[in-house]
Amino acid sequence: MPEPIVSRAESAPIFERLCLIGVGLIGSSIARAAKEKGGIARTIVAHTRRPETLARVRELGFADVVEEDAARAVEGCDGVILCVPVGAYAGVMRQIAPHLAPGCVLSDVGSTKGSVIRDLAPLLPPGVHLVPAHPMAGTEHSGPDAGFASLFEGRYCILTPLPNSDPAAVEKVAELWRRCGSMVERMDAETHDKVVAIVSHLPHLIAFTICGTADDLAEETREAVLKFAASGFRDFTRIAASDVDMWRDIFLNNRDALLEMLARFTEDSHALARAVRWGQAEFIEDRIRRGRRIRRGLIERKQA
Repeated sequence: MPEPIVSRAESAPIFERLCLIGVGLIGSSIARAAKEKGGIARTIVAHTRRPETLARVRELGFADVVEEDAARAVEGCDGVILCVPVGAYAGVMRQIAPHLAPGCVLSDVGSTKGSVIRDLAPLLPPGVHLVPAHPMAGTEHSGPDAGFASLFEGRYCILTPLPNSDPAAVEKVAELWRRCGSMVERMDAETHDKVVAIVSHLPHLIAFTICGTADDLAEETREAVLKFAASGFRDFTRIAASDVDMWRDIFLNNRDALLEMLARFTEDSHALARAVRWGQAEFIEDRIRRGRRIRRGLIERKQA
């Protein structure tokens, strides 16, 4: 069962100095939640690579310290969260690992977890605690302007602690997400990656493919597609507008689970295509009813 959301804005902050490596949609939303809700961190440090993004973060004012050097950014921090594409984790970790303070809690927001443990655990300094996390929240927008404090409210955050993870460190990360408004669940990394492959990664793969198919149509047909796009197609375009770097890295770093779910989907889509070809109305109706049942389940869980 999800852990209850606890409002503790008046409590002492979980972290004295929390560093966010990357301040796109998720990173900037964590920073805004920390500022607006309180109880998360006394000081927020933000790091990003691009000079123009650094300047924009300073203008927006959701971080107390804006640091262009990743190594300097993490110095003296008791909490560090990686909010960059998962493909960049190993490179970032090599930069910051020598500068992580003993006792620091290192976490992340990546959509794959097996690759996170693979890339971070071997470089983890003694005394630094790794607690991978995945907030199941987002929009198709990116960059520091895209974030908002309520992004995580009523959404799940999945933690995938290592077998030897320090319980106090795990609880700190869980409490951070509760104070952001999330419902916290814990599972192993392999299970997590299979779950998100079907509920998130495969739908994005399908959306990118459908939009690519539409884009490949003859010019006159493509214009008609865009002009008369129905709500179903518009929903796919919203998903397909997602960040390029992030989704490239997700697909490559959750390859096995994604391909497994894609194979299952391919078999099921072929079965439905045969039913359409041969006029098997009962089979078609069953698939539609199952879709309606899934939708009702989401609505009942307030995840729609």
